[in-house]
Amino acid sequence: MFKLSHGEKRLDLSRPVVMGIVNVTPDSFSDGGEYNLFESACRHVDHIIEQGALIIDIGGESTRPGAAEVTVEQELERVLPIIKYISSKHDVWISIDTSKPEVMKQAVAAGANLINDVRALQLPGALAMAANLNVPVCLMHMQGQPKTMQNSPEYQDVLKDVFEFFEQRISACEAAGITRSQIILDPGFGFGKTLAHNYQLLAGLAVFHQFDLPILIGLSRKSMIGDLLKRSTSERLAGSLAGALIAAQNGAHVIRVHDVPETVDVLKIMTETQNYSAYEC
Repeated sequence: MFKLSHGEKRLDLSRPVVMGIVNVTPDSFSDGGEYNLFESACRHVDHIIEQGALIIDIGGESTRPGAAEVTVEQELERVLPIIKYISSKHDVWISIDTSKPEVMKQAVAAGANLINDVRALQLPGALAMAANLNVPVCLMHMQGQPKTMQNSPEYQDVLKDVFEFFEQRISACEAAGITRSQIILDPGFGFGKTLAHNYQLLAGLAVFHQFDLPILIGLSRKSMIGDLLKRSTSERLAGSLAGALIAAQNGAHVIRVHDVPETVDVLKIMTETQNYSAYEC
């Protein structure tokens, strides 16, 4: 059984929990611009916490394919007000979705409890900063960089390659002073993967349990759903829920989503069913 800890805060991961996405950016792939105004973002946060999100993931820089980078100052201007609002109003876990050490530092000082890094702490200074802040970190796999990651990604064996990447990054974290109990793994659906790669990862998710670490899954509304089903971003709810359920059944601990109440309902049904042993005639 896994538990996240930061100071006096604890989060039990014995059952899958929902992480609600709040992108305070003008250009995120699914909800870009919708929550980039402070008051709108606050209302959205209040709403998804009421709906059952136990972690709120705040992002100030889009990592969609082709996204342009933003400055540290721009990112801080976007994320700090909403982090301060959440920490003052709600008793939930706050995740900062960033790769920049300075943003990590100021976000944690403002009330963030978790670093969610699509670059797995590979930018200069990120490892040392995360170790110094002593908060849980989520290491995500990405082939390439957001601008170019979907330009014909290739793997010898996607499961093996992602597994080896995690081995390397876990070792780097431990060498930097980050304890293993503070590490979460995210295979990075849609980040430098083809449609086939994404579904191979979803089907083989259980292989990552060998690390004995919590697993975070983020496939909500992504192109792996839209391209397969031929659905626009706004029409991907059923596919997102199917992916969330499959991930949870295969042992995912944190499900990162846009559609919080629907995902909470799916996980409740799954958990209640698992409470009963199979009926035998």
